[in-house]
Amino acid sequence: MDKAPPEFWLRGSVEGVPDLLQPAAHALLQSKLEAYKYTESFDETLLWKTPRSRASVGFHLQHITGVLDRMLSYAQEEGLSEIQFKKLENEGVPNAEITIDTLCRNFDTKVEEVIDYFKKLHKTDLTTKRNVGRQKLPSTLIGVLFHAAEHSQRHIGQLLVTVSSLETGDDRAKSALL
Repeated sequence: MDKAPPEFWLRGSVEGVPDLLQPAAHALLQSKLEAYKYTESFDETLLWKTPRSRASVGFHLQHITGVLDRMLSYAQEEGLSEIQFKKLENEGVPNAEITIDTLCRNFDTKVEEVIDYFKKLHKTDLTTKRNVGRQKLPSTLIGVLFHAAEHSQRHIGQLLVTVSSLETGDDRAKSALL
């Protein structure tokens, strides 16, 4: 039996990413790997189910992609577009035409886009001020980028719990679906 490779933070540096952003790059790559892993054999008919009124698997996959997209806009000193607001509004709204594969590929693409952005940065850029959200709350570039990574990890953990509760046939999860 082949041994699984170590987590990304134990695989060395991500080429081209500034040292201070290595933890964020590792977290994003780990999130991408786990999104595929946890949904690999997941029953597509359960994608929008909300066990015990918790967020669905579909929501988590849409949300982590949306968060990366929004944080990338803030990192680049841009406000959110109408398209981004519309996507935010529709996160978690059941849509029979959306598949797990599409959601995972969208997240994969966004992770790669963010890591490509990391590669364009210099460590001196990381402490520059950034405004976040409609209220233009203060942060720094590294704060925005770190938040994107940790927020993705948080939702991957929640995704795992939702997947496992739906797949195990947990009686409490079953009753929440009725």
